[in-house]
Amino acid sequence: MSVVRTPAALVMAGIDRDPDTRLLTFVEIAPDGSFLEETRSYRDLLDNGTAIAAALAGEQMAAGDSFALLMPNHPEFVDAMIGSELAGTIFVPIDPRTRGDRLAYMMRFTDCRGVIVSPSAISAVVEVADQMPKLEWVWVIGDGELPAIPGVRIRRHRDALAEGGASPAWAGPDLDRPMQFLFTSGTTGEPKAMLAPFARFATVASYGPMIGMASEDRLYTGLSLTHANAQLITLGNALAMGLPLVISRRFTKSRLWDILAHYRCTYFNLLGGMTVAIFAEPPGPMDRAHNVRTVLSAGMPAVMWTAFEERFGVRLLEIYAAAEGGLTLNLPDTGPIGSVGKPPESFICAILDADDRELAAGERGEICFRPREGTIAPVVYYRNPEASAAKTRGGWFRSGDIGYLDADGWLFFSHRDGSAIRRNGDFINPGEIETEIAGIDGVADVYVYGVATADNTPGEREILAAIVPAGPDFDPLAPFARCRAKLGPTAVPSFVQIADDIPKTASEKPIDRRLIEMLKADDARIFGPSGPTTIRFEGE
Repeated sequence: MSVVRTPAALVMAGIDRDPDTRLLTFVEIAPDGSFLEETRSYRDLLDNGTAIAAALAGEQMAAGDSFALLMPNHPEFVDAMIGSELAGTIFVPIDPRTRGDRLAYMMRFTDCRGVIVSPSAISAVVEVADQMPKLEWVWVIGDGELPAIPGVRIRRHRDALAEGGASPAWAGPDLDRPMQFLFTSGTTGEPKAMLAPFARFATVASYGPMIGMASEDRLYTGLSLTHANAQLITLGNALAMGLPLVISRRFTKSRLWDILAHYRCTYFNLLGGMTVAIFAEPPGPMDRAHNVRTVLSAGMPAVMWTAFEERFGVRLLEIYAAAEGGLTLNLPDTGPIGSVGKPPESFICAILDADDRELAAGERGEICFRPREGTIAPVVYYRNPEASAAKTRGGWFRSGDIGYLDADGWLFFSHRDGSAIRRNGDFINPGEIETEIAGIDGVADVYVYGVATADNTPGEREILAAIVPAGPDFDPLAPFARCRAKLGPTAVPSFVQIADDIPKTASEKPIDRRLIEMLKADDARIFGPSGPTTIRFEGE
């Protein structure tokens, strides 16, 4: 494992090795389909980070003060990461699609005094600025007219840097100091804010060799830098190993293989919510016209695993990890298909029941981790000591996920606690239903989830297939026939929900509660096996 270092320390070490070679390439798809690029070298990152640190000092930001980053994958995001460390501040990455009360809550809860924002998200800040009494300054990336926010200094990002003055003296790397607030995904409720130290970034940024990255690799991510996967795993290891990294401003399933081929990328990450969408794209000439050898996958459905490898000519490296801790790996051609792997030698993974008893092979319970030696590192949820203590209760890191170990110690993920679909006494595998529906012509995206209705017994749910059609001629009854013929009656969806898109988090996880809200809307498009229908919820 490589040396553990903070982002600024990694950049400074990179300058000593190769200061001016293009390291990061940020790509955006232009209206005409071409690629628009911005790049960063190690020297660029240090120069820009130093300027941001000076500008933060100009805003009277003191050590320990926090500010938000609200933007798609702009290079200014990484500049700000470096600048924040040099200034001793704490940054708060927020999904740029966040709006309304949730945005106000996230910035207010983490005491943000300022925000660096893209033009696409500035209106969201303006709309809720009156709910953030500590907000003092806003820097807007790029050109365009600046809005007015009463009582708030607002200016262009480049002007803030030009007027910043002298950069504060850097105290040097400190692994124990807070680096950022990382919000949990909040797929089922309000997100918690983890106060993540530099040690978390530095440790994950040393994983490269362990997860199969090599000196000849060229990396890619289409995940948001506001999420730990893209920021810690991909960006962190690119900085540490000096590997060229291509970053899409926004994930695009239709141009994914074009981008990978154009930049000769060999290694990229995807998450479960992306897998089905990629596989649902019609087969095309670019499926194998690329140099990708390894896909780091988190949540590949077992029923899609081999088909994905064969169609795209790649090898899957399955990973299970949480931003707070815990890690397992299933290296290519090593463990059984469908397994998320085994932990590193320094950690133990166990399946515990509600009474903290370790369960036998094949029995489902909570996935938990602890070091073989020493104690588990604490998890700090800001202003939530109860949740912090519960996360590492009894010396175990408690993932909140349900899974099981086989007789050889391979871990299999089942579901997030509380999100399983149980219908008529059977536990349903959403992945195999998604795989079948993704194979239907005219399906652009699909997500299968469970919904408790007024007709369900306690603990049971109906199967909902949320589908984004590729065109107006899609037959919403086709999924029922397909699943009945291919999977049998127990795996047939109860309802099909037609949607313009599937709401997802920055980590591409579909958001169940948003989909349920859409089900309850007056314009909801819901179908049963016989045609249009409605759903009766409890209390209706």
